[in-house]
Amino acid sequence: MFQSYQRPAPTFKPGLSFVLMCLMLATLWLVGGASRADTAGQTIVRGAAWLGLVILALAGKRPMWEQARLVAILLIAVIALPLIQLIPLPLSLWNSLPGRGELVNTPLTGLTAPWRPISLVPAMTINALFSLIVPLAVFLFGASLNERERACLPGLLLALVVASMIVGLAQFSGISFDNPFINETVGRVNGTFANPNHFALFLAIGCLLAPAWALEGKQRPEWRVAVALGLLPLFVLTILASGSRAGMLLGIIGTCLGLLLQQSAIRRMTRIYPRWVFPALILAIVVMLVSFVFVSFAADRAQSINRLLEIDNEHDMRARGFPTVMIMIKEYFPIGTGLGTFDPIFRMNEPLGLLKSSYFNHVHNDFLEIILDTGLAGGLLLLWGCGWWAGCSIRIWMVDNDTSARNLARLGSAMLLLVIIASVVDYPARTPLIMATVMLAALFLSSPTRQPKPA
Repeated sequence: MFQSYQRPAPTFKPGLSFVLMCLMLATLWLVGGASRADTAGQTIVRGAAWLGLVILALAGKRPMWEQARLVAILLIAVIALPLIQLIPLPLSLWNSLPGRGELVNTPLTGLTAPWRPISLVPAMTINALFSLIVPLAVFLFGASLNERERACLPGLLLALVVASMIVGLAQFSGISFDNPFINETVGRVNGTFANPNHFALFLAIGCLLAPAWALEGKQRPEWRVAVALGLLPLFVLTILASGSRAGMLLGIIGTCLGLLLQQSAIRRMTRIYPRWVFPALILAIVVMLVSFVFVSFAADRAQSINRLLEIDNEHDMRARGFPTVMIMIKEYFPIGTGLGTFDPIFRMNEPLGLLKSSYFNHVHNDFLEIILDTGLAGGLLLLWGCGWWAGCSIRIWMVDNDTSARNLARLGSAMLLLVIIASVVDYPARTPLIMATVMLAALFLSSPTRQPKPA
């Protein structure tokens, strides 16, 4: 008798775009964890992005714009905003803009008054413009990937989260790291980030990615489930060790959404067992995480909970500076001060009661800071972006067909939700690595939710 021949599964052969994406993400993990313009990592990250785009233009394939057309239009609009703010204006017109009148100096006799751009600090706006090369490169790399390469991105991103968590755990154990590419505070648990809040957000995204990586696909290795169950408590405990108060909320939301996204896969995995096994399994995971948190707090290792209990709004600079920020928004609206200009402009308007040895670098509410920097135009772009996310999220959560494309789109929606929540109390999207993560999530959300019909 002849045995039936089964064609072996095709080997995975990554294309140039996928290789460039992997190299870009690895570079961002190593040196892209800071938002300050004067860190050495910014030069490396932007240089790597430009080099990757040149290689893609010379030897890569054409990006598929159709699947992410709205994301491309929104990205182009964001890039155009700082370009417009750098256009020089006659002094008479510039003087009529809100908040500019007191800054005009009378030119010397016989000299022509110089033209000035809308941005009050053009160098800061130029830096903000150059920083957008990172999401642009990630978008073009991602839009050039095929379906199989795109399906590998969640696992690749999860590997970066795990690597960052390992660095954080080493820092928590007492090992001192001093990354010369970022402005980190040596001795704090912040992984490869300069800001513990951004590190905690990255770990919360890992809580989303771990169940998706373990349960996605019909022919998944069984060992992945065990690895994901081990990663979830590690992510949660590392968030607690980071000292990030907002990170605790993000970790809870990320864990719950991660399990919710994979409820169909969990039900399929437990369908051979009695009905009570599914809710019992979910309850066991929750009890396990809560137990780890309680033990961490009892051992005085949960710095996030300790900081939450010790918070004092009267001495919290974010709360004390909020009224001044609102006055500034009103003074410079609807034109804004220019992208990236908050630090010097706040110093101009800072009351004596807020003076201290350290400086207030950001509003710690990115929505308000964008409106302060860009005025009405930035507010409309924010409204457009959030509206696009909400509309796409509602659509993909109402789709019933259980496909990999739908699950990937839901994963992107949840990732963007975590970044949006984090941006209410911080500025994570100003960090290159989080910029790239946001762009990947937008590409996930833009993926088609229905498989093409066979010919």
